[in-house]
Amino acid sequence: MSGLVDGSKRDPLTDRVIGSGIEVHRQLGPGLLESAYEECLCYELYTAGISFKRQVALPVRYKEVRLDCGYRIDIVVEEKLIIELKTVEILQRVHDAQLLTYLKLSGIRTGLLMNFNSAVLKDGIRRLVL
Repeated sequence: MSGLVDGSKRDPLTDRVIGSGIEVHRQLGPGLLESAYEECLCYELYTAGISFKRQVALPVRYKEVRLDCGYRIDIVVEEKLIIELKTVEILQRVHDAQLLTYLKLSGIRTGLLMNFNSAVLKDGIRRLVL
């Protein structure tokens, strides 16, 4: 089963990434473009010694064909966590669906939606697991 995960299951990597996101939000607050938060979060991850890749191409596999449809994952952390950044008023189900699709296509099992347009970042974070 896939979907939202309750907070009772702790994951040290996810906790570290969320801590980095909270630091970015604490410094900048809401209201900037997604690209600004991505740049600053990557800086925080780098200074924390967490390996990551940005704007990772995500091909679609259809039958025996690999198609480049222009999908890009915002950040992949240590090849085991996808971070999808948003700056929206409210996270919607379509955002969950997008992240779940990225998880399925990439083979990565855990993802974070981080909405930096939230007054308090922890209220704008969702952790999804396949």
